[in-house]
Amino acid sequence: MTTESVEVRRGLPEGAAARVAELYWEAFGGKLGLALGPPEAGRRFIAGHLHADRAVTALSGGEDREGGSDGRVVGVAGYQLAGRGLIGGDAAAVRAAYGPVRGLYRVFLLALLERTPARGELVMDGIAVDPAERSRGIGGLLLREVEAIAVEQRCRRIRLDVVAENPRARELYERHGFRAVQVRRTPWLRDLLGFGGVTTMHKEVAAR
Repeated sequence: MTTESVEVRRGLPEGAAARVAELYWEAFGGKLGLALGPPEAGRRFIAGHLHADRAVTALSGGEDREGGSDGRVVGVAGYQLAGRGLIGGDAAAVRAAYGPVRGLYRVFLLALLERTPARGELVMDGIAVDPAERSRGIGGLLLREVEAIAVEQRCRRIRLDVVAENPRARELYERHGFRAVQVRRTPWLRDLLGFGGVTTMHKEVAAR
């Protein structure tokens, strides 16, 4: 498959919640596992709390009658803007899903992963691409569409965090103009959440 056979759309296709949750868990389950696991429960929680208007999806496959893609979701990028991110679910939702006691602990763990956008900033929630479709430019397509959204929303920059254990993702972001602005060593989180450091990266964007 080449990028010519991929269509990028804003939002989530109807009925794609479970597939998006599957991709997100495959990409970020190591980080989210302790907070939202086991895997089946985590995927179910994500699928049930998606904000479709905070997603960009990549679809591959044949064409439908209107000439668009009728294929499956092979990539998704989430972002935070105006107080909403791709994955929702507040503390009450977490406790309802996992129980009042176990849920409280999970709320604490999720709070460690929270990133609040500054004024004029769009924050990436991450990119997840089907492992079988990687190294084919899908991540770049998703990033370019997210940047277009940031420009339309008059953001001055895009911000994201990448963990030290994911150098491949950092390389992708660097190829698309992101630069590291801060490195935070978090060895106390290695056993807890699976990563020992986080690099914050920025990309300045020009408003139209």
